[in-house]
Amino acid sequence: MKKTKRLRNGFTLIELLIVIVILGGLAAVVAPGLMDAADKAKRDTVCLKMNDLKKRFEMFKLDNGVYPDTEEGFEALLGNPDAEKYPNYRPQPYLREMPKDAWKTPFIYIKKGDDIELISFGADRKEGGEDNNKDILLSECNK
Repeated sequence: MKKTKRLRNGFTLIELLIVIVILGGLAAVVAPGLMDAADKAKRDTVCLKMNDLKKRFEMFKLDNGVYPDTEEGFEALLGNPDAEKYPNYRPQPYLREMPKDAWKTPFIYIKKGDDIELISFGADRKEGGEDNNKDILLSECNK
């Protein structure tokens, strides 16, 4: 009788399960760090966008002498809300579309005396919150 040597053509179920467990463990260790980095990147992007919007409101103020009222908000950057009130409004609008944050939520505009505040409600899209759900304020972005 001849003994034939059988070649192995694949992995056993045990070997596959061990590899899956190892990969799962690595993913459990690495994934939270990646998620935190992605959330921080979104928050940083919102701050950059807010700074750009602030510059557009400053251009509006340079042309018209005042910031738009809270009620006029971003609409004032999309088109002249009152030709009598803002006779020096430039021919082209200051914005082409309503700005949204990294979570596709519109920013909030508030006129505060001779200054403005811009707000993003963060990842939960609701006022308040903690950690990644915390509101992002322009006044806190530059600190």
